[in-house]
Amino acid sequence: MSSRLARAFAQHFLGHSPNWYKRTVLVFLVVNPLLFFLGGQHSGFISGWFLLAEFIFTLVMALRCYPLQSGGLLAIEAVAIGMTGPAAVYKEVLTNLPVILLLMFMVAGIYFLRDMLLFVFTKLLVGVRSKVMLALAFMFAAAFLSAFLDALTVTAVIITVASGFYGVYHKVASGKGFDDEHDHRDDTLVNDFREGDLGRFRAFLRSLMMHAVVGTALGGVTTMVGEPQNLLIAHMANWDFGQFFLEVAPVSIPVLVVGLLTCVLLENLGRFGYGQDLPGSVREILEDFERREGTRRDASGTFRILVQALVAVLLIVGLAFHVAEVGLIGLAVIIVSTAFTGVTEEGRLGHAFHEALPFTALLVVFFAIVAVIHDQHLFAPVLDLVLAFQGRAQLAVMFGASGLLSMISDNVFVATVYVSGIKSALEQGLISTAQFNNLAVAINTSTNIPSIATPNGQVAFLFLLTSGLAPLIRLGYGRMVWMALPYTVILSATALVAKLTLL
Repeated sequence: MSSRLARAFAQHFLGHSPNWYKRTVLVFLVVNPLLFFLGGQHSGFISGWFLLAEFIFTLVMALRCYPLQSGGLLAIEAVAIGMTGPAAVYKEVLTNLPVILLLMFMVAGIYFLRDMLLFVFTKLLVGVRSKVMLALAFMFAAAFLSAFLDALTVTAVIITVASGFYGVYHKVASGKGFDDEHDHRDDTLVNDFREGDLGRFRAFLRSLMMHAVVGTALGGVTTMVGEPQNLLIAHMANWDFGQFFLEVAPVSIPVLVVGLLTCVLLENLGRFGYGQDLPGSVREILEDFERREGTRRDASGTFRILVQALVAVLLIVGLAFHVAEVGLIGLAVIIVSTAFTGVTEEGRLGHAFHEALPFTALLVVFFAIVAVIHDQHLFAPVLDLVLAFQGRAQLAVMFGASGLLSMISDNVFVATVYVSGIKSALEQGLISTAQFNNLAVAINTSTNIPSIATPNGQVAFLFLLTSGLAPLIRLGYGRMVWMALPYTVILSATALVAKLTLL
């Protein structure tokens, strides 16, 4: 009986993930209490860093096992053994409630704009034949929107668009019609399907997605509304919208320009997974799809697209002027876009929430890990090290330290810890107001730019990694890190040089 139960446990624990991965997670669950209770004076600090490394490992394996279960077990254990407490986790959740509302409602709202988005971006895709120009268009559009909107919202848009492209191609390439899943096609589009086109199309979509999500970081760094930590930094420094832009511009504008140039360079060199053009057979399918949709679109379909376009305009205006929390605006998008297009059945509404709610649960687990970081003071030694330096050296160390920590932890949390630290140092007279402003800009740029190195640093990158699109286009953790590497190195170096040069 015991052997049968053991086999059943081994079979069902973490589902169909590899056995070595299951064993690794089990070892993690055993090692953490031993380190915490037997590690001596610094047991909390050591076990906290070990827990953070374990959680990153679960993210690396996201395509083999969704991180909610493995990472969630680690978070529950951390609370159970006292590395943090339920109250601390709840406090982190309350602090990040706007992000949770955004994921619950805004991502679902974008789902109900997909007809209009697919219409617009299909026109762009078939109209622009140059891959370089197309990549630049995606990156610049993402950067511009992210300067005024939330990066998660922009990421949700591009995921919806890419999923639409993939769905259209996959239906036809597998012998099905554009509309009817059971309608077999035996026309030239299917006959022209060649082995390898799907792989090249995946590479094409991967590169566009990576250019776009990097663009969200380039735009997000420029304004006080671009990223959540920007608002905190502006509040601590008493900067309004215009002053924030001017303070950060000597760094953010060169970084934006260099980012666009890097996009062109990568597409021309074809390195790091970039440079794949849209295969000819795929272009034919998308062009045929556009023609068919144009000829078959009736008054009802045109009305639906017009309603969605109007809702999209209202969405941009509402977000730009911050008339309400982003998640509440997303809820309004759901209500208006469905009420005027006839989507009134509960079942049809439910599909919109399938993508975001698993990631929302994962994000709450991540907040539990952040609570451990806070309670065990994992980043405190780094702040002490920064304040031990002076002048340019202090800026360089702050940029490097907060940038490196943003690669492995939440960049909003890192910015919160360090801007609070330098504010306290200013109040104690340890640094001047001018140096505080310089350090604030360093924190802003370092938590926005180097954090693109891994999906851990920015929620938008993590959302893409754990989205339904990622396995379709074979975008795993390792590949995302590899494709982000040239941007990370070039843009981080540009930001640091710009900051130190303009002192």
